[in-house]
Amino acid sequence: MASRLLWIDDEIDMLKPHVLFLEKKGYDVATCNNGSDALRRCASEPFDLILLDENMPGLSGLETLQGIKEMQPDVPVVMVTKNEEEDLMDQAIGAQIADYLIKPVNPNQILLTLKKNIHQRAIVSEATQSAYSRAFSELQMQISENSGFEQWKELYRSLVRWELQIEEAAVPMAEMLAMQKVEANAHFFRFVKRHYEDWVNNPDERPLMSPDVMKRTVFPLLREGRRVFLLVLDNFRYDQWRALAPELSDAFDIDEDLYLGILPTATGYARNAIFAGMMPADIKRMYPHLWVDDTQEEGKNQHEEELLRLQLERFRRKEKFSYNKLNDSQAAERLLGQLKGLANVPLNVLVVNFIDILSHARTDSRMVRELMGDEAAYRSITLSWFRHTAVKELFAALAEQDADIVITTDHGSIYVDNPVRVQGDREVNTNLRYKLGRNLSYPAREVFEMKQPARFGLPAPNLSTVYIYAAGRSFFAYPNNYNHYVQYYRGTFQHGGISMEEMLIPLVRLRPKSSR
Repeated sequence: MASRLLWIDDEIDMLKPHVLFLEKKGYDVATCNNGSDALRRCASEPFDLILLDENMPGLSGLETLQGIKEMQPDVPVVMVTKNEEEDLMDQAIGAQIADYLIKPVNPNQILLTLKKNIHQRAIVSEATQSAYSRAFSELQMQISENSGFEQWKELYRSLVRWELQIEEAAVPMAEMLAMQKVEANAHFFRFVKRHYEDWVNNPDERPLMSPDVMKRTVFPLLREGRRVFLLVLDNFRYDQWRALAPELSDAFDIDEDLYLGILPTATGYARNAIFAGMMPADIKRMYPHLWVDDTQEEGKNQHEEELLRLQLERFRRKEKFSYNKLNDSQAAERLLGQLKGLANVPLNVLVVNFIDILSHARTDSRMVRELMGDEAAYRSITLSWFRHTAVKELFAALAEQDADIVITTDHGSIYVDNPVRVQGDREVNTNLRYKLGRNLSYPAREVFEMKQPARFGLPAPNLSTVYIYAAGRSFFAYPNNYNHYVQYYRGTFQHGGISMEEMLIPLVRLRPKSSR
């Protein structure tokens, strides 16, 4: 079906060659030589795009534009004018024109703006489909040949970039990419199994890991005399960061990276490792009163402020610091009111729990499951949360501070749909992506098992304790009431195991543009 255009210009007869050119290109072009006639046509006929002269007798271009938007608010309007004054451009843009052309225009200029404003989605969709088809083989080669951590970071960035582009372009290739991610995670699982013990025991040679975040990222900024706000967004994935990044790019210069979260990819281990600056086994050995085992009822993240204080003392850092935990928008609003009081505090730590709460709500609530049916919906809700809560106001306030903002997380999460049977006694923990206990029964080839936890930097409640981790999109299910258990947890977002989504997590530095 031909796209229908309306061209409004008091000298429309002189533009007849342009109209004929567009008609030969397949467009249906209606014309008017004044704003009043154009508004009457807009009241009774739909158009795909309107070309509007700015300078006409009677109703001006801006007055006609206002009338068009009242009747057809979604139609793109392209202003055509001889006037290059900045004030006029600002008024037109403020009135939500789609594009701006300076007379005299040539046919190719017009054709370009039509493609951009009418056919862009179809063109982008076709280009994205073609580009991903060409990139598919190269990605497959990277998946099979990746041998180092930096290569895995680059591959994961590429897969997320393609995931977001395919989603934006609405091309039918999401399933192919999902299969490619499954294969990548299978290789990543083997990569982690081969190297994890060496990483734990060689801190000077390993990739940046959870215990290194403060020492290698935050402390250098403090040594430079910078004020730092460290925001730890619990359960925050790299793709969610990429969805939020455009919201911050106007106010901040952004430097992003990925680091390696420790195992288990769970708050009690990974986040405590960040604040303590050491592996969980060392936390339990040095500060037994601050460590909470999986089997204990006490909250696993109740001692973060004390662990951070001890890490600062251990590295002889004497800076004052503040610690705040934000579990809801009201807590963020209260913090906004306290920002002035933090003006002389060098290090300010904010733990934001919303995304983790959302992930668990998806598991427990049928309504939330429907709202977050897939990973695209998960990203969308995260973006909506950012836009419509006090957290966005908090970032706006931080943009006015002369401080560095470091955004990170303790772990990500992964969509699970593949149950793996596991058995254990009553002492086994309840997490779906990792288990620890003495009497575990499991398919050894499908998990990463740690039979001597101390070698992997983990505490062992008993001499015979074994840790096991699920791979890719798997989750552990008990044989008792197996079908109900599988049905309840299949299609949820979980963490604790081994996947790119859980372990390759964002580490982002923001510097306000106002402080340049």
